[in-house]
Amino acid sequence: MTGREHLNAILNHSANHSGFWHGDPNPASRKNLFSKFDVKDDFELGLKLGSTCRWVMPDAVGYYNHPEGKPMFDHHKGLAQDSLSAPGIFAECEDPDEVHAAEWPDVKYVDFSRTIAEIDRTIEKGQAVLSGSWSCFFHVVCDYFGMENYFVKMLTDPEVVDAVTDHVVDFYLQANEKLFEQAKGKIDMFFFGNDFGTQLDTFISPKLFERFIMPGFRKFTDQAHRHGMKVLLHSCGSIHRVIPMLIDAGVDALHPIQARAAKMDAETLQRDFGGKIVFVGGVDTQLLLPNGTPAQIKDEVRRLRDIFGPNYVVSPSHESILPDVPWENIQAMAEAAAE
Repeated sequence: MTGREHLNAILNHSANHSGFWHGDPNPASRKNLFSKFDVKDDFELGLKLGSTCRWVMPDAVGYYNHPEGKPMFDHHKGLAQDSLSAPGIFAECEDPDEVHAAEWPDVKYVDFSRTIAEIDRTIEKGQAVLSGSWSCFFHVVCDYFGMENYFVKMLTDPEVVDAVTDHVVDFYLQANEKLFEQAKGKIDMFFFGNDFGTQLDTFISPKLFERFIMPGFRKFTDQAHRHGMKVLLHSCGSIHRVIPMLIDAGVDALHPIQARAAKMDAETLQRDFGGKIVFVGGVDTQLLLPNGTPAQIKDEVRRLRDIFGPNYVVSPSHESILPDVPWENIQAMAEAAAE
């Protein structure tokens, strides 16, 4: 069975063995990991560790190329952003027309040729393909206001928030449509991300989440399904309260399962949502992977597999493996996943 066949069995809730994805090591970790595992790049690392799938992220290889070098979204007019709360260009905006008059990215400057080449490289080795523009509209919209302003404006100027959200979401939808047509039949799962959870709960209430965030999620999910792909949504933090909304919208799988966030432990998730959505992740990167022994890592992977069952993908609770994670623990995670 190839990785593509295996992942699709998991997503269709018909697998007899869990899958594995080693994640996407942080750039600061890569030189050491590549040396320890004697590989040239992350693609080779995934193959060596037995990863069921590979994330081919267009954003990582560059897909927006404005002839004047303009960024995709210029939410601070070229100024440095020193915090998530730094006011963006619409921090004081009260008129949706001001939003519509602003300069927005144009899909004509999108080029997915490098992405397609990496997708083909992945398929050749039998791995499942996770791809699509990262489509992190929650973060982008947040930056146009500054985080605190964003949440306040949901209450004071909802039409302005809607206008910014629509422009950001529409661009990503157009970009994804172009990629999905060019890569027809090659992408197994649309993978996109928005971190909307803290260690304790979601940033905003479920009511505001349904009002301002879910319409975008539904559009992305429906688009991917129209193209015959499953949907994997990334969000760090505690998002337990809104998982029912994601399931209702048709999200097929959830990543990365931040194990130490409130109500994101494996037992709670399986009890509340088992069989309704596939879980990808859960191997704790906050304490266990950096500080545990290989034997402890293996025991935790076995425990997670016992809880989630075969329709589950073993993976770190955050894909960006930091330099404090010993290479031996990554190897132990892969070995236990393959047992």
